[in-house]
Amino acid sequence: MKLNCDLGESFGLWQKGDDRAIMPHIDLANIACGFHASDPLTMLKTVRLARKHQVSIGAHPGYPDLLGFGRRSMLYPDDELIAIIHYQIGALQAICQSENTRVSYVKPHGALYNDMMNNPAVFTCVCRAIAQIAPELPLMIQALPDPAPYQQIAGEYGLSLWFEAFADRHYQDNGLLVSRSESHAVIENSEQVVERCRHLKQHGKLLSANDKVLTLQVDTLCVHGDNPAAVDLVRRLSKILA
Repeated sequence: MKLNCDLGESFGLWQKGDDRAIMPHIDLANIACGFHASDPLTMLKTVRLARKHQVSIGAHPGYPDLLGFGRRSMLYPDDELIAIIHYQIGALQAICQSENTRVSYVKPHGALYNDMMNNPAVFTCVCRAIAQIAPELPLMIQALPDPAPYQQIAGEYGLSLWFEAFADRHYQDNGLLVSRSESHAVIENSEQVVERCRHLKQHGKLLSANDKVLTLQVDTLCVHGDNPAAVDLVRRLSKILA
């Protein structure tokens, strides 16, 4: 089970997260591509940091929503949503090429990620977008008790899937995440986060917010880089996963 983190989410003079402290402890860096956060120079600096620490780079595209940090759902025609995703993946691919490295996977951000998991039409658009320009890239999605519907759609486009669990987020009984609009969406107790991740690694199970047992097949564990406890969490979780 690999450790991933959303990084490169600063923008101009506005700083978010401590990428330099986090990067040495993770395996996969989901790098913002300029629409929900980041800018060209931040992307370049984050790619260089990932390459320095031999961390695999993932494109982290979101809705064009800098003010809302990509956490507000937006309705787009299929062609426009696909173009939005192409634009962001392509930008990160170009920066990676300039640094003699590459994008290794795609993980949508925020509201686009949630919409993808809740709406088969949006998920299909994301798959189409990746398949049209980089079908070799795996798509990272949320691990669910029944991933078959997502596997079927991804398979139609020749895409492989990586399944992730969230270290610091509460789950609904159906396996999807509790909305950030809810006060208990994010788990702020570091000890609780560490213990549930240890249990997940050992038993392949998590508890929902209502204590329902969720059995999950997990390839990678996510810690959000904007979590105030992120640096401490990735240090501790990297040891558990190792």
